[in-house]
Amino acid sequence: MQILRGLHSPDSRPVALTIGNFDGVHLGHRALLEALRAVAIRQELLTAVVIFEPHPREFFTPQQAPARLTSLREKLEQFRALGMDRVHVCRFDTRFAQMSAPDFMHALRRDVHAGFVLIGDDFRFGKGRTGDFALMEKVAGQENFEVRAMHSVLIEGVRVSSTGIRIALAAGQLEEARHYLGTHYSMSGRVVHGDGMGRKLGFPTANIRIKHNQPPLSGIYVVRAHAEGLGVLEGVASLGVRPTVKQDGKPVLEVHLFEFDRDIYGKHLRVEFLQKIRDEARYPDLESLTKQIALDVAHAKNWFEQHE
Repeated sequence: MQILRGLHSPDSRPVALTIGNFDGVHLGHRALLEALRAVAIRQELLTAVVIFEPHPREFFTPQQAPARLTSLREKLEQFRALGMDRVHVCRFDTRFAQMSAPDFMHALRRDVHAGFVLIGDDFRFGKGRTGDFALMEKVAGQENFEVRAMHSVLIEGVRVSSTGIRIALAAGQLEEARHYLGTHYSMSGRVVHGDGMGRKLGFPTANIRIKHNQPPLSGIYVVRAHAEGLGVLEGVASLGVRPTVKQDGKPVLEVHLFEFDRDIYGKHLRVEFLQKIRDEARYPDLESLTKQIALDVAHAKNWFEQHE
């Protein structure tokens, strides 16, 4: 899969493309990407995805922007797995925000070589979000390429959306989130050195660097970890600010892996969240915290025994 920065391509072959943020790459997104690939195969086109980095709402209102479900790397990994040929990562800055809707459409045709465009039925684009499907159809007619809108995907009458998944994750409803994602929610990142507190308490942890602006969930979880060359590892994870040991701390993802003592610093770890055990809490002392961690570990091990 080719990754390009901005709306340009050195390859002049026409593409079937789609546009959006694709946060979470949920079942609605997957249905759209699968439909795009089907058209590309029929019309002998390459597939291309245009995404924005940062998310426009992170640019305009960073304090009110929603929690990200997926980092850029996670998103790109999923595009690759879904068979996309090319991804255009557009830096969303002041200049890009000022681009008019018609200019954006002309760039897709002239610089990205769009031969077919598929969008979600609620997609808006251009300065002030003035662009919609009607405008896209008009410009496409002028420039001789095809556009099509795809209706939202419904599961049991509920529209699949990134917003709905965020709400489910924040409420600890992991099974509901999985229902709309098509898989367990996961976060990934490199294992970095922490402060060694877990090892001091008798429960060493792999500390994952968090790239999300703010995690969409928090608390203590039963997890499964995946790392190249290590297979699938079972464990328990804490995602939060660690109120017992830190004041005004930033969110940290710490994973205690069962029966595992290898050095994995620098490795890329993907952590699947399987069940929420409890919310994060402040304890009066480290002894109380250690006792609670032991209970969390026992809970997680029992969960795996019941789900093998």
